[in-house]
Order: sequence, then C-alpha cells, then structure tokens
Amino acid sequence: MEYFVYGRDRPGTFGLKVDLSEDHWAFMDGYAEVLVARGPTLTHHGDEAEPTGSLHIVDLPDAEAARAFAHEEPYHRAGVFESVRLYRFRNVLGRTMWDFTGAVDGYGRFLVLAMGGPGPAPAASEHLIVYGELLSLDGETRLGRAALVEAPDRETAAALLPAGDDGRTEVHPWRFGGRPAQGR
Repeated sequence: MEYFVYGRDRPGTFGLKVDLSEDHWAFMDGYAEVLVARGPTLTHHGDEAEPTGSLHIVDLPDAEAARAFAHEEPYHRAGVFESVRLYRFRNVLGRTMWDFTGAVDGYGRFLVLAMGGPGPAPAASEHLIVYGELLSLDGETRLGRAALVEAPDRETAAALLPAGDDGRTEVHPWRFGGRPAQGR
C-alpha cells in the first residue's frame, strides 16, 4: 500500500533542516526500494529557493508502518515540521517519479493538492509525473487528489488537476529529492 507523507516546515527552521540533511538522507536510504516519489517543496523555483516542506510517497505494508515512517523521520523528530499530512495514496498512473521521462526546458515542477470532493480526473498529459487519490488511512474515504507535475507556472500546474467540489487547491514548487547526484 502506498502512503503520501507531506511535512510542512515551521518558519525559521531552514538552518536546522540543513544541519539534519545527512540524517534525513540516511533515514531515507533505508526506504530507497519502496519510495515512489520524494523531494522538497520550495518557496519558488531557482537556485535561491528555500525548502518549505518535504514530500514522500512510500510503499509500506500498513498504516502503522506509515505512521512510524512519518514520525521517526529526523526532520519530524527534531521539530522542523509545523504539520504532517499522512494519507493512503492510490497511484493512478502506477509509476514512480524515476519512471518519468519528460523534461521541458523552462518548466518547473510542482506538487498540486486538490482536497475535497471527487473532482474531475486530470487531463491526459505527458507532464504528469505521479498522480493519485488521497484516501483516509483505512482506505475507505476519498479526501482529495495529488499530482506531481511539470509546468511553465503555478496556474498551468493547477489547471492539470482541477479542484474538487470545495475548490481547495494548493500548488507548491517542488523538485526531485534525494542525495545530490544520486538516484533514489
């Protein structure tokens, strides 16, 4: 079963996050074979961007293992995160971020969250990296949808994943994560 884990950084924790980067990567090394996607959300795209959160989609045996993953992660343990979202994830595309072969010059990457009602499915696009439904931990209640997309700007990214019934959509600049110059 796949789980979506998104920790939002507390303001003023950038230095702590930098200090803990090696611990974070070492922790993730233990999950390398079961990661579907990973990476930081950012203030904006570019070299001067600072992280605003940390996203992981991971294939684990059950909700208890997902809770342990989320709460034992070094950033969480050190108090970097203001909040952590944890959902079951139904991977509609059935692939990982490493399966994505598109890369358009001038395009950024984004995490798009459309919470609430079912909403329309995203239009078929070569710019969808990972897409799926966000479910309660027991898998019985649909809570929203999430997509990692490649797009020229936030508005285009948001348009790839139309809002649900309540119109709540978040768009966060995002990039592939992991150790520098390393795969998973």
